[in-house]
Amino acid sequence: MLLRIIGKRNKERALPLTEPTLAMLREVWKIHRSTRWLFPNRRGTAHLSRKTARRAFNAARAACGYDDHFVPHTLRHSFATRLLEKNLDIRIVQMLLGHASIRSTEIYTHLSEPMRHNLRQLLGDSFAGLF
Repeated sequence: MLLRIIGKRNKERALPLTEPTLAMLREVWKIHRSTRWLFPNRRGTAHLSRKTARRAFNAARAACGYDDHFVPHTLRHSFATRLLEKNLDIRIVQMLLGHASIRSTEIYTHLSEPMRHNLRQLLGDSFAGLF
């Protein structure tokens, strides 16, 4: 239940594969049945090109009503932020994102609204009854 990803600079990492994601990928596979590529080109001879993937992303973004500020990296940023909001250890988030340095992952530790709420509650509980 691991998904092998080849990223920038041919860097490889393995990500946990959840049951819902596996079910979705099985449906996608039924369309092309490639034994090598998760998202193959039309002929099945190589992976999907960046241009084709970008075009598909832009079409999906437009269908959802988002503007040009919503880019693929927004999904990565949202993923990391949500994991940290759920109190997942930052070292695990670092591993999932494939960061060599924890400092790269720390960018995602900004105070989102759920984190602000949790901080307010923690501080409120900590200082309750002092005054």
